[in-house]
Amino acid sequence: MDESTFVTLAERELERVEYALEGCGAELDVEVQPGGVLEVSFDDDSKLVINRHVAAQEIWLAARSGGFHFRLKDGLWVDTRAGEELYIVLSRVVSDQGGRAVTVVPAP
Repeated sequence: MDESTFVTLAERELERVEYALEGCGAELDVEVQPGGVLEVSFDDDSKLVINRHVAAQEIWLAARSGGFHFRLKDGLWVDTRAGEELYIVLSRVVSDQGGRAVTVVPAP
């Protein structure tokens, strides 16, 4: 896909992620940074960083538990190593860093 299409799709997904995180019930703060970056802060001062990486055409997630790269496949953003869908991984890392189980459900 061309760069413009990727940026449009990634920005749309990052907006969905932002709303999903804000509605998941975890104690967190989501800040939108310039350049397609979401910074998620938790009460214990840990952070998640979610961003688009144009050159790789991926959405990247940096968490305390590690880094994840998601590529668009059949309409879903899928981790390039484990094959897990973005929101499954988000649920796990937000639960881990937030200290209680939550499910991050994508916004429509």
